[in-house]
Amino acid sequence: MSKYTTGEIAKLCGVSVRTVQYYDTRGILVPNELSEGGRRLYSEEDLKRMKIICFLRELDLPINSIGELLSEEHPEDVIGILLGEQEKALSEEISKKRAKLDKLEELEHSLKRVEHFSVESIGDIAHIMENKKKLRKIRTIMLAIGLVMDIIEVGTIYLWCTTGIWWPFAVGMCAVLAMGIWISAFYFKRTAYICPKCHAVFKPTFKQSFWSPHTPNTRKLKCPDCGHHGFCVETYSK
Repeated sequence: MSKYTTGEIAKLCGVSVRTVQYYDTRGILVPNELSEGGRRLYSEEDLKRMKIICFLRELDLPINSIGELLSEEHPEDVIGILLGEQEKALSEEISKKRAKLDKLEELEHSLKRVEHFSVESIGDIAHIMENKKKLRKIRTIMLAIGLVMDIIEVGTIYLWCTTGIWWPFAVGMCAVLAMGIWISAFYFKRTAYICPKCHAVFKPTFKQSFWSPHTPNTRKLKCPDCGHHGFCVETYSK
């Protein structure tokens, strides 16, 4: 069975020799063997115990509490729960860090597309990123309703062509028209646009939004603040 000196066990656990000596004086890590020269020798069990002590110290448990915990008949039960909670906390922290990293990568990617870099540009990108999920949700709803509209249109046309019955198509087209108007109003009510010239966030009228040329993320509009007429960036409207 392996034996470890004070220096070796300190190195394996990533602590100082003085820390190991301190735990010895506090009675929570006492070696059960001495070398012929009087040097303290620690066993594999001592090494495991030391790693547990280090873990508990990372949880900010005081030395007295650690000593009491390790003197329990079944300390592994409590330590198992602490390990589970620590794992959960670390997983949550990793998720948050990953979300922050994704935002940084997205910001970096967005900045590369900005022709003239400025503080206002960062503000615009931050505003878009903050509301991106909400805007994506609205677009998902629109796609779902659009799919229903397509099914009604194709289904009634097929019925007309195969049976000669035309009235379901007429009724279906009325329903599709009503759904189209409703979903457009729903969408434009929840969207706004950022002017690339003055960086103002504004809401155009339904008529302006509906008839303006657009791309998936922009729409050609006139800014009411500075009068700029061009493609403005779409964002979620609170």
